[in-house]
Amino acid sequence: MPAQFRMPVPAAAEEALGELASRAAALAAASDGNLLECLAAVPDPRDRRGKRHPLPAVLALCLAAVLCGNTAVEDVTAWVHAAPQEVLAAAGARQDALGAWTAPHPDTVVRLLSALGAQGVADHAGAYLARRAHPGPAAFSLAGPGWLPAVAVDGKAVRGAAGPDGLIPYLLAAVTHGAGIVLAERLIGPKTNEVPQFAPLLRDLNGYYCLAGHVITADAGHTVRAHAAFICEQLLAHYVFTVKQNTPRLWEELDALDWASVPVQHATEEKGHGRRERRTIQVMPAPAHITKRFPHARQVALIERYVTRTVRVRKGKRWVRKQVKSAIAVFIITSLDAREAAPVHLAGYVRGQWTIENKVHWVRDVTFREDASRVRTGPRPRIMATLRNLAIGLIRQAGYTKIAAAIRKIKHDPALLIAILGLSNPS
Repeated sequence: MPAQFRMPVPAAAEEALGELASRAAALAAASDGNLLECLAAVPDPRDRRGKRHPLPAVLALCLAAVLCGNTAVEDVTAWVHAAPQEVLAAAGARQDALGAWTAPHPDTVVRLLSALGAQGVADHAGAYLARRAHPGPAAFSLAGPGWLPAVAVDGKAVRGAAGPDGLIPYLLAAVTHGAGIVLAERLIGPKTNEVPQFAPLLRDLNGYYCLAGHVITADAGHTVRAHAAFICEQLLAHYVFTVKQNTPRLWEELDALDWASVPVQHATEEKGHGRRERRTIQVMPAPAHITKRFPHARQVALIERYVTRTVRVRKGKRWVRKQVKSAIAVFIITSLDAREAAPVHLAGYVRGQWTIENKVHWVRDVTFREDASRVRTGPRPRIMATLRNLAIGLIRQAGYTKIAAAIRKIKHDPALLIAILGLSNPS
């Protein structure tokens, strides 16, 4: 357009655009172009004179071993030592005088994993997955309430490991709803440190993955005023928090509201595995005394879950089927108003919080047998957890929804393994 007809751009808008551009540049710099370039940014603790195998090649081969279903460090190092030539070539392994690709010795891999900084590996792995998973700037729907990109935060115990104090360490992670991609993770020590590390985790993530306009979900332990203010005021995002009796005053005020006059606005029913579940949600605008108590609260909700399970019980000498019924109710508080989220959306965000349990923690425990790991101390338990997160993310981003089935295919198909890693065979 001619200069005289251009609309002036407000200074605040220019600043916001500049911030988005800088975040995009930071994300690209943190994750670089491909997996090997990303792993090359991990600080190498080895002396320059003692390097025979490139760090990115060793880490990529360890990741390949995890993608092939190897769960123990001994199995990972053995697979790396016997890796196929095409995989060694794609990972950038060293070549000998005859031109053959040389795999690192198991002792070399163990020494390197024991010397690496676990947080640095986790940061670069999360940035790499974040670049591939980022949905772009979140936009407000003018047509009505709509889905916003959401991130779940939760912690997990590394049960096979022990920290310097002898306690089981915990890892606090931020995971995308739906796909279950781990974007960031940090060590929090004992579980009691989970709440203080909530803001630092999201602040670090926001440095390379812009959270503005996203929905942040967490369990009831994170329903804290400071978290709500941090999410809305510093991240420019929204929260959907569960309220239980660990926050007694807020719970009592929500319980005292006139829920009997609010109709059920959305309900779902599910059947399977010998159980039938019905979930209902009632939503109302947050009253003035609730908004005064909890920052940026716009809506509150009551979610009730009715479960009927069919079990077998012994009756005399016979086994008979019996139905066991249970009911659970929780309150929800959110910064999303009715123009941004309808009851169906709030119910979806609450269910989406379980993504981190079902698609990350459960897979690591069952498919990758993390809780049975015998790696106890040092950085290796965390590095192995990061490699599992990275493997899960790469498999899901490749379009596979069943991790165990995908691993069975990958372990017998080097070409598919190389494709999942996003590498190319130079030969």
